[in-house]
Amino acid sequence: MSGPRDPGLQPERTDLAWRRTAFSAAACSVLLLQAAARSGWGLRVVPAVLIALVAVLAVRVGSRRGQGVRRGAGIGRLPLVVGVLTMAGCLSAMLMVM
Repeated sequence: MSGPRDPGLQPERTDLAWRRTAFSAAACSVLLLQAAARSGWGLRVVPAVLIALVAVLAVRVGSRRGQGVRRGAGIGRLPLVVGVLTMAGCLSAMLMVM
């Protein structure tokens, strides 16, 4: 007895989780921009820009992931790109502090 696929609330929960991630990344980016402004900008802007890009991509991943779950399809490598950018932002922020 196979009928139409019912994903339930999983697509909505997934979308909300990605939105929370994007909001958190945006908040971190604002804090990093504030730190860069206080120290004279320069290369200290790089982590803020990387994390801001992560926030934008997280919104995109969330919407695509929610649509993919509803249809039962994958979303490709976009989450990998978000992960790599997150690591690059974190590493650059760590180097900024040192």
